[in-house]
Amino acid sequence: MSSNTQERIKALEIALNNEAREKDFYLKHSKRTTHNLGKMMFATIASDEDEHYQRILGLHKRLIQEGKWPETVPIEVKGTEVKKVIQKVAEAVNATAQADRDDREAVKIAIDFETQGEKFYGDLAKNVENPMEKKFYEFLASIEREHRLSLQDTLEYFEDPAGWFRVKERHHIDGA
Repeated sequence: MSSNTQERIKALEIALNNEAREKDFYLKHSKRTTHNLGKMMFATIASDEDEHYQRILGLHKRLIQEGKWPETVPIEVKGTEVKKVIQKVAEAVNATAQADRDDREAVKIAIDFETQGEKFYGDLAKNVENPMEKKFYEFLASIEREHRLSLQDTLEYFEDPAGWFRVKERHHIDGA
């Protein structure tokens, strides 16, 4: 097996470890929190991370068996629904609902996870030559970015629900 293939296998093993650790974190916090947005956000991202894990695991197995990046494995994973979670909350949640300190800290940790994941996959994409492999890593980086941005939005909501609603509803004076 070439050193290039061994490096790819190691990168996928790091990704598998990260995805599993993040999924466990999100599941734990989806069960712990009593805040509806926190429950939905953490559960949605846990599901996304599990799907990424399964896809990466399949690639890992094939890479070991075939000794090269598989050409027949779909490069995409399902998209994420995190934006829809925030939209649902904006439509249904009381603007005065408060998140507890643990919720806010969990979201901050999650933002760090997603920032690191976005960078990790982005770096992998920059350092591979295979176009399918590059697209796969770019796609994963984009999902991690979407998670990060949604979590940042969630943190803003947790820290100031009323202010968050004012911004999202875009109230303005129109002179009427």
